[in-house]
Amino acid sequence: MVTVDEAVIAKFDKDGKHFEVLVDPELAYQLKEGKTISIQKMLAVNQIFKDAKKGERASESDIQNVFKMNDVELIATAIVKKGDIQLTTDFRRKKTEERKRQVANLISKYAVNPQTKVPHPIDRILNAMDMAHVHVDPVKPADQQIEGVIKAVSSVIPISMEETTVKIEIPARYAGRAFGVIKELGEMKDQRWLNDGSLHIKIKIPSGMKDTVYGKINGITEGNAKITEE
Repeated sequence: MVTVDEAVIAKFDKDGKHFEVLVDPELAYQLKEGKTISIQKMLAVNQIFKDAKKGERASESDIQNVFKMNDVELIATAIVKKGDIQLTTDFRRKKTEERKRQVANLISKYAVNPQTKVPHPIDRILNAMDMAHVHVDPVKPADQQIEGVIKAVSSVIPISMEETTVKIEIPARYAGRAFGVIKELGEMKDQRWLNDGSLHIKIKIPSGMKDTVYGKINGITEGNAKITEE
């Protein structure tokens, strides 16, 4: 459990009522990202506050009316996920840099240089983000920021989100195992199980991920899959 001195405030407003909890910044940040963490370790104090700095607890009636329960850990989870975390300047700077690299990494996978049809290296994307003065939100998920960042850096480097549809033919001996992997690699467009047990499947993938997708398919089929682009 984090100490009160090390904790930060997470706050949430609903129906004209204000609620706060004292939390470990790292664990609260992870929870907001969707990760599974120990709520007990996240909370500095097992209480729901109206004003944490003054030590004013939220009334039981307000808690019940808004959250429809009185379980402190579940309520604290809702406050962190739906509300705002008052991150310190140093912590926010650290997480901003981490998120910036995550965004650049995703763009390198999903986007390509339309002139060469190959992905940009991560460092080139990071430099373009700096040149375009891109602001990255340390709390907002990286995949939700890709579109805006690509639009911003397009003034610095040629870049676009392009997709490719690939047709994959899997021999029967690999089909069952390969299907579970392939359906996670892209958007399913078509699938056909043939009488001999083989699988013919089409998926749409980001063009920048072709090498990764091909590698996984060839790995699970020992190089016996037939892959063609449409």
